[in-house]
Amino acid sequence: MPILVVGSVAFDSIQTPSGSVDRCLGGAATHFSLAASFFTDVRVIAVVGEDFTAEHEGVFAARNIDISGIEHARGRSFHWTGAYHDNLNEAQTLQTDLNVFANFQPKIPTAYADSEYLFLANIDPRLQHEVRRQMPRVRMVCGDTMNYWITGHAENLAHVLRDLDTLLINDGEAKLLAGETNLVTAAERILQMGPKTLVIKHGEHGATAFFSEKSFAGKVRNRFFRAPALPLSTVVDPTGAGDSFAGGFFGYLASQKNLTPAVFKRAMFYGGVMGSFAVERFGTERLQQLTRTEINQRFELFRELSHLDAD
Repeated sequence: MPILVVGSVAFDSIQTPSGSVDRCLGGAATHFSLAASFFTDVRVIAVVGEDFTAEHEGVFAARNIDISGIEHARGRSFHWTGAYHDNLNEAQTLQTDLNVFANFQPKIPTAYADSEYLFLANIDPRLQHEVRRQMPRVRMVCGDTMNYWITGHAENLAHVLRDLDTLLINDGEAKLLAGETNLVTAAERILQMGPKTLVIKHGEHGATAFFSEKSFAGKVRNRFFRAPALPLSTVVDPTGAGDSFAGGFFGYLASQKNLTPAVFKRAMFYGGVMGSFAVERFGTERLQQLTRTEINQRFELFRELSHLDAD
């Protein structure tokens, strides 16, 4: 089933202990769509500037990602400059240039109206809510957000949360959103805000899913499930890890006929797999080189290490 993702296609300039790169292809929708494309068809709605060339389009075309929904505007594309120091789980933003993204108004092409899965990447919740409103018949909708929207746009974000099947955020964002210091208590409060399920990402420590009474019609045995991360010897650039996790997670869900607790758990492992590959190179380089055979091999390694029994 095709996934429609709405978010940023951008350029990143990144410094890490492994080196630096200037203006590599990035953005939430980019990392998400590349990761998800290994499991199902993907459609992208975003805006880019005149610096987005045929070479960049080719990155999406190589994975058969539909980018006819990307708007081309006069000016330069969204550009983020950041640095990672000893703690690779925390990025320091050095500069953010919204450029054409400042006036982004998502437009849903008629050809995208039959999309059954919708991912609302990290953008203004007002835009997320408007896209969701225009897609009332989607089978499943997942969303992401960040500290900036949580603290400065709480009212608009509340509208988005009420219409989500799954919210994917990290530990700090979960505690901030809930106003709690304990992660379990924070998860309980967030589920009361509307999402049926909450997936909290812990960076190099994996992810935890918290289920509500609305998850799988109340047919879950436990209220939470923890998927560990795979220990890695090489971490070059964590920038796209969370969005790649989301792409693997949601891409796998969309590839399955039925959504069950076992399928959901397996999807979290595939999310971990895609995130683990993304950090091995700068930007999207590793995802561009990736094969499905490598994905399957790493998934089996996850299964072996964690004793995952999805049956």
